[in-house]
Amino acid sequence: MHSKALFMSDKTKEISITVELDDNDVPEKIDWNATDKAGEGIANCKAMLLSMWDPKKKDTLRLDLWTKEMTKEEMKIFFHQTLVTMADTLQNATEEEAMAEDMRDFTSYFAEKMEIME
Repeated sequence: MHSKALFMSDKTKEISITVELDDNDVPEKIDWNATDKAGEGIANCKAMLLSMWDPKKKDTLRLDLWTKEMTKEEMKIFFHQTLVTMADTLQNATEEEAMAEDMRDFTSYFAEKMEIME
């Protein structure tokens, strides 16, 4: 599986994602690279959540992948950090400070219930 996305502004940037699958189509390895990524070369990750907005359908397209090596504990931390980032993005994109703060309160609750460090 290979995915590429182009972002246009005053210049073009590219993000590439390569997923190696086993015989049952379960991800074994996820590599990614970006034209403006810190450091050179391809980076490896164990999980990714990719959401894309379809303006015609007014719907979110999702691609959620994780490798066999991703532990449950790592997944809990990954989700927590993703939720925190989503609260920050909501505030930056919409200026909905109160709702973003409510989301941050939830992330604290989430971390407590999942028994992970914040």
